[in-house]
Amino acid sequence: MKPPLRLPRSATLSPRRGVVDLMGALEVAGVAPDAPLLVEGGNDPVTASLHLGPLLTRHQLEARVTRRADALSSGVGPGAIHPLVLRPDAEGVVELLAIWRLGAVPAPLNPKLTEAERAAAVEALSGRAVPGAQVVLWTSGTSGSPRGVALGWDGIAGHVEMVVDRLSLRPGRDVWLASLSPAHVGGFMLVARALLLGGVLVAAGIPSPEDLVRVLEGSVEDGADRPVSHLSLVPTQLRRLLEEWGDRPAPEELRCVLLGGARTPTALLEKARAGGWPISVTWGMTEMASQVATAPPEEVARHPGTVGRPLPGVEVRRGEDGELLVRSPAAALGYAGGRPLPDRDGWYPTGDVGRVEADGRVRIHGRRADRIVTGGVTVEAAEVEEVVRAHPAVADVCVVGLPDEEWGERVAAWVVPVEGEFERDAVDVWTRERLASAKRPRVWHRGGDLPRNVNGKVDRGRVRDLLSGQARG
Repeated sequence: MKPPLRLPRSATLSPRRGVVDLMGALEVAGVAPDAPLLVEGGNDPVTASLHLGPLLTRHQLEARVTRRADALSSGVGPGAIHPLVLRPDAEGVVELLAIWRLGAVPAPLNPKLTEAERAAAVEALSGRAVPGAQVVLWTSGTSGSPRGVALGWDGIAGHVEMVVDRLSLRPGRDVWLASLSPAHVGGFMLVARALLLGGVLVAAGIPSPEDLVRVLEGSVEDGADRPVSHLSLVPTQLRRLLEEWGDRPAPEELRCVLLGGARTPTALLEKARAGGWPISVTWGMTEMASQVATAPPEEVARHPGTVGRPLPGVEVRRGEDGELLVRSPAAALGYAGGRPLPDRDGWYPTGDVGRVEADGRVRIHGRRADRIVTGGVTVEAAEVEEVVRAHPAVADVCVVGLPDEEWGERVAAWVVPVEGEFERDAVDVWTRERLASAKRPRVWHRGGDLPRNVNGKVDRGRVRDLLSGQARG
C-alpha cells in the first residue's frame, strides 16, 4: 500500500505574516525545478481563436512570480487582505502567487461583478486582517448576504490531500484546465490542487464551449502536447459542452469531470454518462474549502442520485429539521471582519436538506431556504424541478414560492423551453400525473435563460422577484 500523501504545513514553511509562499511550498514538497507546471494562452486578436503557449517549468514560473512581486511591492502590504479582480489565466495565476510571495492575503473578485458589487467588496475587505488566512473568497452564498470567507493554508493543503485517492489523482502527471473563476472556491482549489500536486495547469481564461471542445480535441493552435485529463465544471458548462461536442465519445485522455456548484439534472447526468464522460459528482461549499462529499465516476454509475461519501476526515450528519451539518478539518477560519463560522456544537449548518444513507453516502434534497410551505404542506423545490425538467418540451426550470394570502405560499415555475412551441397545459397535465396537488406549480412563466449569479448558480431571488411582479400584474 502506498503511503498517504502529506503536503507541507505552515509550521514547516516559515510563512510570512502567516501567509505561505506557494512557490516555496512546492520546493519543500519536492516539485523539481524543471517540472512543467503551467500552460498559458489566450485568444488571437485577429482570428479570436484560442491558442496555447509553451509549458512553463517551476523555475520559469518562479522567475515570473519574482518579477511581478517586485513590481507590486510598493502597493501590497504584508498581512492585509488585498482584493483584486482575478481571471483564470496565466497572468491571474502569477498575480496570485506574487501576492502570497509578498505576505499579503489575496481576495479574488469575479470579473462578472458589477461595478457597485465590486466597490462594496473592496470597501468591506480592504485593509482588514484575519490571523492565519491564506486567501479570502468573496461569496454571496445562497442566502444573498455577501461575505468574505477566510481559508487557512493548512486547511487548503489538507483538503488537497483528502481528494487524491477519491479522484484517483496522479501527482506530477495530471493536466487540469482552469475552467472556473479563481474567485469561486471550486476554481481557486483547482489552481491550488494542480500546483501543489505538481500537475500541469492549463490557464487560458474560462473557455467558450467551442474553445473547450478544441482544447479537448487537441486541435488548439500551438501549445504543449499535453492532453487535458481533468476538468471542473458547473452543470450549465457541462450542458453547453455536450451540445457543442455532439454524439462523439468522450476524449480517451479525459479521466475526470468534477461536477458541482449546483444540483445536476438527472437527464443531463445520464446523457453525459451515456457518452462516456467520466463524471464525478461533488457537494461542497466555500466554508469547507470546496468538496465535502464526492462520488467518483464508477460510484456515480452505481449509486445515482447521491453525491458519494464524505471525504476522509469529514463528518456529515442530519439535524432534526433535515438540514445537513458538517465537521471538517479543512473548515474555514471564519469570515473577514473576525466573525466565526456559525456552528451547532462544533457542526457547521450547511443550509442543505438531505440525508446520510446507511452506507454513508450523502443524498441532497435541496436548499433549506428553497422549501415552500403551502397550505401547511412542505414542498421541496428540487423535487418539483426534477419532474418539470423531465418533460421533453422543457430545457430548464426554476421553482420558487410566492407569497399567497390564502395558502401562505404558492408554487411558481420559470420554464426555459426546448426550441419550438411550449404548451403550458401539456406540462401542467404532466405535473398533475406525477405530483401531489400541493406540489404542482400554480404560476407559470415561459422565459429565456434563467437569471444566474456570477458563479453560474440560478439567482432564485431574482426569479422570485420577477415572478412576483408577473403574479401581481
